[in-house]
Amino acid sequence: MSPAPVDRLGRRLLVLAPVGKDAALITATLDRDMVDCVGCDSLDRLLTELDRGAGAVLVAEEALAEGQNALAAWLTRQPVWSDLPLLILTRSGADSATASHALHTLGNVTLLERPVRIGALVSAVRSALRARTRQYRTRADIEEREEADQRKNQFLAMLAHELRNPLAPIVNSLSLLRLTGSSQSTSSAFEIIHRQVEQMVRLVDDLMDVSRITSGKIELRKDIVDLADVLAAAIETSGPLVQASTQTLDVDVVAGEYLLDADAVRLAQVFSNLLNNAAKYSNPGGRITVSARRTRSHVTVVVSDTGVGIPKESLTRVFDMFTQVNARDRRSQSGLGIGLTLVRSLVEMHGGEVTATSPGTGQGSQFIVRLPLKEPGAARRSSTMSDTRAPWQLQRILVVDDNVDSADTLGALLRMLGADTRVVYDGKTALAAIEQFTPGIVMLDLGMPGMDGYEVARHLRADPARSDLVLIALTGWGQASDRRRTAAAGFNHHLVKPVSVDAMESLLRSLRQPPASSSSNEPEVALQSPLADRQA
Repeated sequence: MSPAPVDRLGRRLLVLAPVGKDAALITATLDRDMVDCVGCDSLDRLLTELDRGAGAVLVAEEALAEGQNALAAWLTRQPVWSDLPLLILTRSGADSATASHALHTLGNVTLLERPVRIGALVSAVRSALRARTRQYRTRADIEEREEADQRKNQFLAMLAHELRNPLAPIVNSLSLLRLTGSSQSTSSAFEIIHRQVEQMVRLVDDLMDVSRITSGKIELRKDIVDLADVLAAAIETSGPLVQASTQTLDVDVVAGEYLLDADAVRLAQVFSNLLNNAAKYSNPGGRITVSARRTRSHVTVVVSDTGVGIPKESLTRVFDMFTQVNARDRRSQSGLGIGLTLVRSLVEMHGGEVTATSPGTGQGSQFIVRLPLKEPGAARRSSTMSDTRAPWQLQRILVVDDNVDSADTLGALLRMLGADTRVVYDGKTALAAIEQFTPGIVMLDLGMPGMDGYEVARHLRADPARSDLVLIALTGWGQASDRRRTAAAGFNHHLVKPVSVDAMESLLRSLRQPPASSSSNEPEVALQSPLADRQA
């Protein structure tokens, strides 16, 4: 089997010894030891060979007298992983000024005094080449992990995009249900589904960049929220797990008592994770309690259970990534051990802290979350969407999307909002429909087979008669680079699927007036979906 390129580079010894027969003797000696020697007749040749890669350099000090600065300059340009070994053959006797200067300025230097024993030379060269081979392998590992990270990010971005496509008709259908439903039961069901879809969309957004989770770089969308509402949403998510385990859940939190400046969805995720953890590690028939109390300017929320407990020595690491405290418990095998890491990260982003306590194994546990309270009298927005809508001017809109469910539900929603709407499912049909239907607005999906949304936009922008046509990109891609690309293709707006009805109606209302001229090449993004859109 032929050696890997890394191993070949690690055995490559560059020799610069222009005095007498040194170079020939060294090469003959080391060739017998399976070292790939490359003789260099000048410093310029040595630097050229260094650019191709080398395991080490063997150089006579006479060759450094005039070229030491050039070699030093090359060595300073080494990448972080590289520390090229330099073996210098010195004159016998006291160190010369050249050798002393090289020792202090050239980095990884070994001095070999002449006449040098063959065994000592071979040993020094072998040691240098082994060390260099490890450096090359480190470089290969680093490059493989960057490459792996890039593939991971590409996969997650594609996965998020593909998940957003089915979410779009779901959100559109929910909006239709809200606009047509009237009974109390329908309204309640809508609110439950809406909150759960909202959380699902937020989790899909997290797939775009997992490092935001581990490094605490998740974007918070803060508002004045009631702790009781946050806990209610968390209980709604975790309730089925608690019920399936025939456990009792007691909640002692007064509504309206604790107002927070917080991201309600993220805090619900915190308490849902804590409830899931409590249910997971409690036996059937156990009890879970959630309580809150005020401590000056903070609220302390305690989630306690009667479960398996936490050993004293594990209390300090329960929030560490991939930690499974009860490794022998079969229930520890059902998760990745990241839930409590997310809890700590999100709580700290809200200016709070979280700790865990337990009397010991088999005696239950408590997770204590401490959060800053908002000043009394703070204004608060309703967590539900308003049904009060002022009439607005009829607009003619063409919807173009190869996802039939997404296109049809969006078309139905726009008609209910008062727009004269037509729906088509591919780019070529869209161009023909524009000639016949003459819409003022075209909502274009980007990733259509055949003629995609970008090509449709370019065709339309090339026609001076269509200069006033408003183009809105509908897509599962929401990175800054995606927005720049749609702007370059001639889109006026960029919406990320799934788009809420409020964001959609707000944008359409704004289009009643002629768009203001702007020198910016970026499409407008202020009216993105509060469920789906997130800046990269």
